[in-house]
Amino acid sequence: MGSNSSRIGDLPKNEYLKKLSGTESVSENDPFWNQLLSFSFPAPTSSTELKLLEEATISVCKSLVENNPRTGNLAALIKVFLSRTKELKLSAECQNHIFIWQTHNALFIICCLLKVFICEMSEEELQLHFTYEEKSPGSYSSASEDLLEELICCLMHLITDIPLLDITYEISVEAISTMVVFLSCQLFHKEVLRQSISHKYLMQGRCVSYTSKLVKTLLYNFIRQEKPPPPGAHVFPQQSDGGGLLYGLASGVATGLWTVFTLGGAGSKQQTPELSSPLANQSLLLLLVLANLTDAPDAPNPYRQAIMSFKNTQDNSPFPSSVLHAFQINFNSLYTALCEQQTSDQATLLLYTLLHQNSNIRTYMLARTDMENLVLPILEILYHVEERNSHHVYMALIILLILTEDDGFNRSIHEVILKNITWYSERVLTEISLGSLLILVVIRTIQYNMTRTRDKYLHTNCLAALANMSAQFRSLHQYAAQRIISLFSLLSKKHNKVLEQATQSLRGSLSSSDVPLPDYAQDLNVIEEVIRMMLEIINSCLTNSLHHNPNLVYALLYKRDLFEQFRTHPSFQDIMQNIDLVITFFSSRLLQAGAELSVERVLEIIKQGVVALPKDRLKKFPELKFKYVEEEQPEEFFIPYVWSLVYNSAAGLYWNPQDIQLFTMDSD
Repeated sequence: MGSNSSRIGDLPKNEYLKKLSGTESVSENDPFWNQLLSFSFPAPTSSTELKLLEEATISVCKSLVENNPRTGNLAALIKVFLSRTKELKLSAECQNHIFIWQTHNALFIICCLLKVFICEMSEEELQLHFTYEEKSPGSYSSASEDLLEELICCLMHLITDIPLLDITYEISVEAISTMVVFLSCQLFHKEVLRQSISHKYLMQGRCVSYTSKLVKTLLYNFIRQEKPPPPGAHVFPQQSDGGGLLYGLASGVATGLWTVFTLGGAGSKQQTPELSSPLANQSLLLLLVLANLTDAPDAPNPYRQAIMSFKNTQDNSPFPSSVLHAFQINFNSLYTALCEQQTSDQATLLLYTLLHQNSNIRTYMLARTDMENLVLPILEILYHVEERNSHHVYMALIILLILTEDDGFNRSIHEVILKNITWYSERVLTEISLGSLLILVVIRTIQYNMTRTRDKYLHTNCLAALANMSAQFRSLHQYAAQRIISLFSLLSKKHNKVLEQATQSLRGSLSSSDVPLPDYAQDLNVIEEVIRMMLEIINSCLTNSLHHNPNLVYALLYKRDLFEQFRTHPSFQDIMQNIDLVITFFSSRLLQAGAELSVERVLEIIKQGVVALPKDRLKKFPELKFKYVEEEQPEEFFIPYVWSLVYNSAAGLYWNPQDIQLFTMDSD
């Protein structure tokens, strides 16, 4: 085979790997480490090859698991890495390629080993493997330094303090990936972990001091979207006599590791495309993992605290003394990156997290005069609902709900005029307001849900967003007004159908008491709740902004027969009073104007009639306002969701699907 391994299948026989995992202790000062870490190896170019790598090295890893209590070689490898990182910053400044290359290789091997160790054993057992030393066979010292904590702190230092250059790009990515692997014990538990050794290290002791710096760095990595150095930018000489095994896979410097595609699984619908910035992607995933760690019994999650409280660099006001882990970041740059990256689940989840938890960000975004840059990508997610997983759709919808809680937002979106929305295919929209487009997309989502998924939660949030906007509807596009009434028509037909089924079922029950009845009463109750909310939305627009919306009055008059059956219905009688008054008033004015009126003439009569309509006869109802409230135990949703994103990301990480326990969620 030679000193270099050229094929994945050769790895179990590689002499350096065999020595690392064998029965002989290797001192941290042994020249062996330089030989092991000077490896070159062709990079995998597919998820299949990543899987093969895992399978090829499993025997080596199991051998290390068995022998490490006597040899302490894992600890020795980590100490070699830790000693090298102390000179890493200077090496970057001096452009010491070889030193950084070998340090990266050490971290890559550690990451690969950790991934297997975490899969194979409990955290307590893993912690023991970090304490075994080479002093005598089978012994370990409880008084030894805590290498696990030392390693995590070192990774944080590496991520936050090593300058990002072409020669340090891969080691920065690998450090972030190793942090993700450290936390991946969650993947091997069906329930959400509320107490964990890895969590404890991150939330207590020395690591906590890195909190704000780490969160800030990860955010800036996401903002900058730095691409990896071009292939061939750093080509190292092949070792003819002392090389190692995995160089290309580890660094991807010359062989293009970043063309690796994700392993499909855990409900993924398709392969994730090539990443333009692996560093930004990995940083975002780690940030979401950290933000969703469960609180410690005696302290809240510091990373979530940092995300909740950071401010704009232009904000000169002092932080309150109660705010821990505070920092500042450029909000304009962050806003731009969020607008540009909404095609990915993780970027939408970050946007939701920031809007929901950081009031500084929410205030800043709502004050922007270019909100269309943020809202349009969110609407496009909802428009292509059949191509997205349900969790991505939920996040997009909740973002809209949070935004519509603000009256200023609800007013301003009707002032933004858009031209030629090419992705909206049902109808050519040459000119439409952002507000009218938002209404169209939300109504389309409701209709899709009614015919496909039938998810009450999705219905509720869609209607809540429309309700929040309804008092501020302005100059509704005629197509948006038509779709509001068309949705009501669809609901009306569904109501009649369910009512008929309930009646027939009741008749059948009189002749046969043995057949269990479908719960039509519950179905009827749900559909009537939705109809009531639609009537409240229409009523809110009529009572608050009738004079701004002649197209809605036109659509009401055109389909006025739809509302007849609800005038005397006990569930809708009160809310129908205003709608009935408007329909009756304008119908009489149209009768007076004569027959065969053009659309333009009808709209003119409506605009004139708005002035004459006796507003005091319109009954006042409480303002429609719905606020997004997170579930009592949000981690039960968000932690599995975040880890499904990690698992399915083109992250250069592979976990055996048979080992994964967490994925009780279905992303379809």
